Amino acid sequence: MIYKYPHTIENGLGEKIIFKSLESAPDGDKVILEAFCTPGAGPAMHTHLKQEEELTVVSGTMGYQILGQEPKIAGRGETVLFTRGTPHKFWAEGQETLHCHGWIHPANSIVFFLSAVYAAQKKSGKDEPEPFDGAYLLTTYSSEYDMPIIPAFVKKIIFPLTCFIGRLTGKYKHFNGAPAPLK
Repeated sequence: MIYKYPHTIENGLGEKIIFKSLESAPDGDKVILEAFCTPGAGPAMHTHLKQEEELTVVSGTMGYQILGQEPKIAGRGETVLFTRGTPHKFWAEGQETLHCHGWIHPANSIVFFLSAVYAAQKKSGKDEPEPFDGAYLLTTYSSEYDMPIIPAFVKKIIFPLTCFIGRLTGKYKHFNGAPAPLK
């Protein structure tokens, strides 16, 4: 899928990302972004298996946590780097909207993946994506992204079974043209 930049996504739950541009680099494109989270909102614990993510707080306060560590706080002007393979989450701490700018590198399929996740959250109206779309995304792109809070049994048995049923019933036509997952 080809995106025109800037490309804005919202999940209807207080999160908004503006993918501003792609910068070419020898080891893969870097997507430049702005992120906004309303108080208390932010992505669940997740892992970018093949990417690094860096966010600098423009306004508000960022609460963030690395899996297994105590939560931390970053204020205006502070930068947080989440290295590839590190399970993490962040949120707007306090009563002010969190506004960050940053990047994800290499971009790989991140613009498609997050666009699809946000659309699936809008479909469900909950933090959890619509079940068929969520199963498709986390199964198809399991070499790139993980949600460590989801039990292994669900990821290894339930999600593939849901994907099989989704394919049989034609639920994935909207994913035609999706980027191939990385190996």
